[in-house]
Amino acid sequence: MEGDAVSFDLAVLAMDDAADAATARAMFERCASGAHDEGELDERIVGFYERVRSRFPDHPPGAAGSPWMSTPLAVGIDHVIMSLSFSPMSDAAVEAIEGLAAEFRLVIWDPQAQAASVPRRG
Repeated sequence: MEGDAVSFDLAVLAMDDAADAATARAMFERCASGAHDEGELDERIVGFYERVRSRFPDHPPGAAGSPWMSTPLAVGIDHVIMSLSFSPMSDAAVEAIEGLAAEFRLVIWDPQAQAASVPRRG
């Protein structure tokens, strides 16, 4: 269907050292369902969100070439869920997401592939 936007989702999750694909999937499903944990913001999420939105704003009006399919991004105390378009701008956003997730030691969950990218411990 020409003109229809196609998107994909990614999430970054603040998890502990025991994170794996099964625990990331369970956390994503909880967060996506709207069942958010209460408490203090995880500083890793705060840092990630501030940096990613400084490069790719998530507030209206959407700039031409924005990678986001919906704004604002879905943010909780322990996660950021992003819906991205399939576009060259999204390629740059995914690269930034991967780099920032590694920097802030966050798990990336790809719900389409049902795969987690867990930061190396060390």
